[in-house]
Amino acid sequence: MFLVPIVHKHAIYLNQSVILVLREEKPYKVPTVGLSSNMATFARPENALKRAEELINVGQKQEALEALHSFITSRRYRAWTRTHEKIMFKYVELCVDMRRGRHAKDGLIQYRGICQQVNISSLEEVIKHFMQLSTEKAEHARSQAQALEEALDVDDLEADKRPEDLLLSYVSGEKGKDRSDRELVTPWFKFLWETYRSVLEILRNNSRLEALYAMTAHRAFQFCKQYKRTTEFRRLCEIIRNHLANLNKYRDQRDRPDLTLAESLQLYLDTRFEQLKVATELELWQEAFRSIEDIFGLMCMVKKTPKSSLMVVYYSKLSEIFWMSSNHLYHAYAWLKLFSLQKSFNKNLNHKDLQMIASSAVLAALSVTPYDRSYGASHLELGNEKERNFRVANLIAFDVESKPENREVLSRSSLLLDLVAKGVMNCVTQEVKDLYHILEHEFLPLHLALQVQPLLTKISKIGGKLASASSVPEVHLSQYVPSLEKLAALRLLQRVSQVYQTITIENLSNIIPFFDFPMVEKISVDAVKNNFLSMKVNYRKGAIFFGSKSLESEGLQDHLSTLAESLSKSRVMIYTPGKGTPKLGESLSDLVEVVEKEHKRLLARKSIIEKRKEEQERQLLEMEREEEAKKLKLQKITEEAEQKRLAIEFEQMKNQRIRREIEERELEEAQALLQEAEKRGKKKGKKTVLEGEKLTKKSLMDLAVSEQLREKQEMEKRLQKLGKTMDYLERAKREEAAPVIEATFQKRLEDEKVHHELEQQREVDLSRQRHAGDLEEKRRLSRILENKNVFQERVVNCRKAEHYRLRKEREETISNIIQSRKEEREAKRKIIYFLQTEEERQRKAREEEEARKLEEMERRKKEEAERKAKLDEIAEKQRQRERELEEKERQRREELFGRSAAPVLPKADLSAPRPADAPPTAAPAAAAAAPAPGPAKFVPTFRRAGAEAAAQAPPPATDKWSSGSRAEPPAGDRWRDDRRPAAAGGAKTWMSSREERRR
Repeated sequence: MFLVPIVHKHAIYLNQSVILVLREEKPYKVPTVGLSSNMATFARPENALKRAEELINVGQKQEALEALHSFITSRRYRAWTRTHEKIMFKYVELCVDMRRGRHAKDGLIQYRGICQQVNISSLEEVIKHFMQLSTEKAEHARSQAQALEEALDVDDLEADKRPEDLLLSYVSGEKGKDRSDRELVTPWFKFLWETYRSVLEILRNNSRLEALYAMTAHRAFQFCKQYKRTTEFRRLCEIIRNHLANLNKYRDQRDRPDLTLAESLQLYLDTRFEQLKVATELELWQEAFRSIEDIFGLMCMVKKTPKSSLMVVYYSKLSEIFWMSSNHLYHAYAWLKLFSLQKSFNKNLNHKDLQMIASSAVLAALSVTPYDRSYGASHLELGNEKERNFRVANLIAFDVESKPENREVLSRSSLLLDLVAKGVMNCVTQEVKDLYHILEHEFLPLHLALQVQPLLTKISKIGGKLASASSVPEVHLSQYVPSLEKLAALRLLQRVSQVYQTITIENLSNIIPFFDFPMVEKISVDAVKNNFLSMKVNYRKGAIFFGSKSLESEGLQDHLSTLAESLSKSRVMIYTPGKGTPKLGESLSDLVEVVEKEHKRLLARKSIIEKRKEEQERQLLEMEREEEAKKLKLQKITEEAEQKRLAIEFEQMKNQRIRREIEERELEEAQALLQEAEKRGKKKGKKTVLEGEKLTKKSLMDLAVSEQLREKQEMEKRLQKLGKTMDYLERAKREEAAPVIEATFQKRLEDEKVHHELEQQREVDLSRQRHAGDLEEKRRLSRILENKNVFQERVVNCRKAEHYRLRKEREETISNIIQSRKEEREAKRKIIYFLQTEEERQRKAREEEEARKLEEMERRKKEEAERKAKLDEIAEKQRQRERELEEKERQRREELFGRSAAPVLPKADLSAPRPADAPPTAAPAAAAAAPAPGPAKFVPTFRRAGAEAAAQAPPPATDKWSSGSRAEPPAGDRWRDDRRPAAAGGAKTWMSSREERRR
């Protein structure tokens, strides 16, 4: 059967489990501004929030979510403000409405980076709001599904099932509740679980968010507990376990929680204990045992022991786990620890509750099988069992500093001794005490079961709630009755085997009233397997044989000692000794063991106390250092917070002013919307339910949206009903049309067959006619075959001749082209050679011209140098002659000045003016040339020294051109210096001396 959708304004689609009715909606004009909202950048955070609200009001939630997401992830707005918190509230609401878990996680991670150092409480509020919304949506979906199921159940009391339910059940094979849960509840439960997981991932391993992390973990545990989500609970435990492992792995992480602090450790412990409680309530015993190991591992990390109240819960759950796993020995040890804790620390514990706990501990110890199951095991199995026992012993003893030398072997005998030593037997009920003495001490082979049975009947009725022990809410001693009956059967078989060698099956069945013989046989087989009993069952004789007669028996190896022990036991049974001496011996032996154990316990306690003192001192030092660091850090944070507060107050004042303006504008818009709503209400005959003074734009928009939703739901209901009616109508039409279509199809098949045969026969006739015509045409054309061949040969010969002619012309043309190309190449080569030769000639000519010019320049330079040298030589000769003439003139003047000045010179007239024309050296020279005066004439020392120097040295050659006051210029500058005019008051120039000579 198949369905075809109807092409109509309303379309109905039938999928395997759901009938979906689609309808055409009225087109809505989307504002063009909203199309690019995800790409927009906002000058202020308030603009982003306002833009998102506008998009939500027009139904564009996706665009609003993208706009807020782009704002949160932008690096431009990283300074926290109160508006950021409002934006995050709106953001998580959109994520919850649209079930966008990944967007919510991304946004919360970004917001954590923004407010972690400024206002961590804001992140807590946002996350709490996020989880609250997710939980409310899940609860709402669950209540919807329940309401739908109830409505479906009571719709029609007379009809068994509705047609649509029958149709859906045939298609999907599901019940109504399962289908509604899958459609409504499951998506929201998935989203809620994803919410918890994302929040835990965001808050993990952060000392600032420890309390929120613990609260989230508790809510996730309650979610798993309330809805029985076992798979999610296992995943949740693994997530928390991985977080703790990463905390130990990355110790240099920033803001890492410090487990040595009491507050942090308590939060982590509370989380693990809540995990343990939920695991036991969900009956996930393996996960509960792993939670026990998590608690023990956590305390081993910090080397501390939890509070006694938590330890009571620990041992209570541990005993329950061991009982469910049938480990009665560990279960009994857990009860013993629980009894010790309740007796030591619970001050409100009354006698009745203590008696119940002690009775449970004793009965749990008696329930342990009296033999070891490791008999006959391999070395590997024994090693594994030993390691497992050590592991469980650490969990029971809760020794956070376990050492190999302190290992205690857990066994039934040591457990019973501990019960007696710690005074548990003094607190039990009388029935339990009697049962203990009967099963463990008294020797009653034939009457043991008869004495045990009434005691077990009384014990099974004992139990109930404990008023003063909240961690152990209820105790039922009846759970130990099957194990105690099994123990009684084993004790009876053991003691019967010590007295009798053979017993009939009938007699054995009579003395064991708890079980029938197959059950007794099963118990005895297990005991024989573990070397507790030695017996054989002979069904042919109907008897049971105790002991073994084979040569391989272990009893024959020491049969003499066995005989001696049996005779001693028989003597004791016949001649009962005095009661005082054995009891005294037994008590003394027990006393020695108790003293030794107590001594060991005191030594261990002393070492533990010393270690605890050292650990406490170290912790106090660490706490002092941490407190000092915290004070400095707090002071710095306070100063920064004060600065930020001032900036925030200024920003808030500014925001309040803008907010007032926005509220006034929104109030005006609300009044306008109210008037429009009143007009629409008058047209439709409806009355506005809101008052004008309390109206806001948001309330009016909510009213409009709710009205649209109501109309939309009514339209959907009508369309759904119409769709179902059309579906049934179409089905009925097709059911009626099916036989008509089948008959029409068969008739058409027959017509097509006849038509095919006619067409095939017509095609055969046409083929035969064409073949006959072709044969006739062949006979007609065969007469001109020879003429055709002659004509063909003539045409072929003509074409061959034409072909040869064309080929010859083509070859001649090709040879002409080749020759012309050769000539062109030759001419081109000649031109290239001529050009190259001409270029070479011109290059050589340029080089020769350059060489000639260079040689001419060198020649000119040489001639110039020679001419300059000649001129210099002439000038030098001229200067030499001038110097000689000047020297002569000078001497002539000196002679003239000397004769005229000698008669009138006073004795010591040093202030007489020097002639202007005379050189500076004229006076000393004159003095030297003058005849020596008489002995009475005074000559100064400096004049005598100057006269002596002038007499020794030749007179300096004065230069006419330099006036005797300058050094002679270098040789290279003589020509230039000779033409320079002399200074005023100096010697005469070259031209003036020549004119003087002419005169």
